[in-house]
Amino acid sequence: MSITTKDVEHVANLARLELSDSEKEQFTGQLNAILKYAEKLNGLDTEGVEPTSHVLPITNVMRADEERPSLPIGKVLLNAPDDEEGQFKVPAVLE
Repeated sequence: MSITTKDVEHVANLARLELSDSEKEQFTGQLNAILKYAEKLNGLDTEGVEPTSHVLPITNVMRADEERPSLPIGKVLLNAPDDEEGQFKVPAVLE
C-alpha cells in the first residue's frame, strides 16, 4: 500500500489544514516511508507467539475487600451542611 498526494490532500481537508504543494509532496514521502518500515513486520515469524495486550505482566494491585465497622451516623453527619432524619439533606434538583 502506498500513499498518494491525493490521500494527503484528503486527510489535510478533513483536518482543515491548508498545505502547500511542497508540503504535500513532503508528507507523501514521509508517510510512504512509515508504511514501508511497518511492512517489515509482515516478514517476522510470529508462529507460536502468544498475543498480548501489554508487554509487561500487569496484575491488580488493589487491596483485598475486607469488612470493617462503619462510622456512627452522628459522626458522619457532623460535616453535612444540613441533615434530616439521619440523612444528608440536599437541595431539590428536579421540579
